[in-house]
Amino acid sequence: MWDIYKKGFRSWLQLEKSLSDNSVEAYLRDIDKLTEFLQIEGKEKEPASIELKDLQQFIRWIAGLGMTATSQSRIISGIRSFYKYCSIENIVNRDPTVLLEAPKLKRALPDTLTFEEIEKIISQVDHSKPEGGRNKAILETLYSCGLRVSELVNLRISCLYLDVGFIRVIGKGDKERLVPIGSSAVKFINIYRNQIRVHIPIKRGNEDFLFLNRRGNKLTRVMIFIILKELANKAGIKKSISPHTFRHSFATHLVEGGADLRAVQEMLGHESITTTEIYTHLDREYLRETLHKFHPAFR
Repeated sequence: MWDIYKKGFRSWLQLEKSLSDNSVEAYLRDIDKLTEFLQIEGKEKEPASIELKDLQQFIRWIAGLGMTATSQSRIISGIRSFYKYCSIENIVNRDPTVLLEAPKLKRALPDTLTFEEIEKIISQVDHSKPEGGRNKAILETLYSCGLRVSELVNLRISCLYLDVGFIRVIGKGDKERLVPIGSSAVKFINIYRNQIRVHIPIKRGNEDFLFLNRRGNKLTRVMIFIILKELANKAGIKKSISPHTFRHSFATHLVEGGADLRAVQEMLGHESITTTEIYTHLDREYLRETLHKFHPAFR
């Protein structure tokens, strides 16, 4: 239902603001993120129904995806521009972005799951349903490889080298990297491929995508969010959970276990080591908490 608003916003940006095509697409991606959030949260709202609290929840959600404060601020700017357009065109009577605050320039990190919590979430998968085997393979792959959700849904069969324990991942900017994959993930991918996927009528153009829905199309990012949210609720875990939580936990567990930071950078596909260095800060915090908990001098 937002398509008509997005179309009008595009025209306004092009004709009234004279923005370049790249800038217009960037603004529209901001609105796409908002509508993706509304869909995941089950909020069937039009622009005029959106309230300040909805936008505040949205900002917390994108922060949970691991976006920097700078990226969050840019998205807020895009949402504000959208509501300026809506006000000019009388689509809304009030602008909910007026009191929306930009985040402080400090990286907002998502919750980290313990290994036990990840195991608890994965154990909630219902294997009596065909999608259960697929979901098990998805979660094992997410945690084993630390993938971005976009990398997961675009993972191709032709990029699997399971016999040698690697997968080829196409990350941001179409950059490729080889990532090791654990034996448990390999096991459940093979079960999914050989016992479940072979019975799905695959839609043309989707033959090489590994994870498919029951109609034979590749899964969407939103579907991965929904799967995780339902399983976390069943597991009784109250933390804010997203696919990025698994990626974040993957990296945190590696650093806590003593992994070399350059190796973690390579596996995550970070262009800059400074992005990966956030996990050393987390590790120091983890050490401090451990001292406070167990060392008599810190009690």
